[in-house]
Amino acid sequence: MCGIVGYIGKRDVAPLLLEGLQRLEYRGYDSAGIVVTGKAAAGKPGALKMVKAKGRVRELEAKVPKRFAGTTGIAHTRWATHGAPSDENAHPHMDAENKVAVVHNGIIDNASELRVRLTADGVVFLSETDTEVLTHLIARARADTLEEKVREALRHVEGTYGIAVLHADFNDRIVVARNGSPVVLGIGEKEMFVASDVAALVAHTRQVVTLDDGEMATLKADDFRTYTTEGSTTTATPTTVEWEAESYDMGGHDTYMHKEISEQAEAVDRVLRGRIDDRFSTVHLGGLNLDAREARGVRRIKILGCGTSYHAGQIGAQLIEELARIPADAEPASEFRYRNPVVDPDTLYVAVSQSGETYDVLAAVQELKRKGARVLGVVNVVGSAIAREADGGTYVHAGPEVCVVSTKCFTNTVVAFALLALHLGRIRDLSVADGKRIIDGLRRLPEQISEILANEDEIKRLAAEYADAKSMMFIGRVRGYPVAREASLKLKEVSYIHAEAYPASELKHGPLALIEPAMPTVAIVPDDDLLEKNRAAMEEIKARSGRILAVAHQVQEKADHTIVVPKNENELDPILMGIPLQLFAYHTALAMGRDIDKPRNLAKSVTVE
Repeated sequence: MCGIVGYIGKRDVAPLLLEGLQRLEYRGYDSAGIVVTGKAAAGKPGALKMVKAKGRVRELEAKVPKRFAGTTGIAHTRWATHGAPSDENAHPHMDAENKVAVVHNGIIDNASELRVRLTADGVVFLSETDTEVLTHLIARARADTLEEKVREALRHVEGTYGIAVLHADFNDRIVVARNGSPVVLGIGEKEMFVASDVAALVAHTRQVVTLDDGEMATLKADDFRTYTTEGSTTTATPTTVEWEAESYDMGGHDTYMHKEISEQAEAVDRVLRGRIDDRFSTVHLGGLNLDAREARGVRRIKILGCGTSYHAGQIGAQLIEELARIPADAEPASEFRYRNPVVDPDTLYVAVSQSGETYDVLAAVQELKRKGARVLGVVNVVGSAIAREADGGTYVHAGPEVCVVSTKCFTNTVVAFALLALHLGRIRDLSVADGKRIIDGLRRLPEQISEILANEDEIKRLAAEYADAKSMMFIGRVRGYPVAREASLKLKEVSYIHAEAYPASELKHGPLALIEPAMPTVAIVPDDDLLEKNRAAMEEIKARSGRILAVAHQVQEKADHTIVVPKNENELDPILMGIPLQLFAYHTALAMGRDIDKPRNLAKSVTVE
């Protein structure tokens, strides 16, 4: 992984590809490269021209010669899986004769075995990557067409891939294929695009086709066709992307993370818009494809996600249990799919993913579907793989999220779970009065988020006081614990400060040994029926000379500092309590000089295991 861009048409291709790569920088990467087809001469096909560079797209752009003309090309930003970041390991990869060029997202599981076999046949490898294996397989295929060459090569491959292929002998086309890693076609006027993310396309076209697993496509300047890896023709109907190119700009902010934190009031308003039904004190979620009888038959709900989506799922499970009184829990999808789980026909499974392409979540969905389970998707990207695989679901409508670390999408996902919990609760035993109470609370959220964001200067000041910490602890009880986990993750991701999250009740069972003046604690202290329990936990920390930053609805006397947040309904308080800690992580990282939008070692959309 991480980013693919391709173009075929009449325009000068290099600037288009470099622009596309820049729009994919948010996904995280460590090297970049570009290949274009040169002009044919004297009856000979045009040669492929390649430039690659370790580092950022700007390093690649500086290496591209001024004379680098061509109207067809592919480009890539790489996040290292096989082989360290280097010029040699950067994509694209070419064969020995410089006729075939391949860019690839995913992992070829049997690459080592194929490499041994190809080496024995005389192939000399120039990189440590698994992708180069695929390049040589295509080059050595004996088929007559590029499509058949790619198809023949893929028969030998085990693993995941999203690929785009150029061949000097077939320079009127780009051939692409997908298995577990996203590939999106952009349909233009006598020009075609391909990318791993619509972000690279929306500046030029909003008409897209998303390939399914096991599907391939041939792009020519004036048309395209799709088909399976077995050769059967498929029907592809373009859809319109709802996001504008301007949605991916910084909008006057210094970083995407700050922009996206600041957009949360508007984003939450968007996920609520048109869904609230005041007459029956409930909400409409038409995409669930789950009627009232089926909803009443659900005996348990299992939520699956990874990272931030998993934490959102933990809050979602609590909301469902509290409002709908259905037993619910959340689990990392990466663990679920490997532990041979019991799949119960009365259990409703909910898959959560910002991108809708997270590989571990997608693989769990596919396994559940194979076993006959009913799966809903909670995703941000319309038409994504999980949205298409699921039986139904809901979109969180956060808008494009460019920073690698998730903020507004986390918040909108939790709000979406609140809507789902309210919907299920009103079908079951939640009263009209409680339904109205939750709706009123949901409507207050945008204004309360704006109130929190208006306190940014104070949060920035507090972040500067704690930025010297080498490690931090985050604690919370019940509703506060998932908030603590997500806040701990945010701080780790963007500042690189080591952080741990524990239930406050677990302090005395081990973690209390870590408490000292150099180990600050962030305590989530909502004003609910556990307030005194949380205060007792802070007493334990202060008795051991620990510093405390509380996030609470009122100033906490035992804390050294308190970030006061507005009070909502008890069930909805976690939505608000996480937002100041996003700002806290942001300003801590800023004080430390971190690359906030592109944290080291991380990628936005994890489409490999």
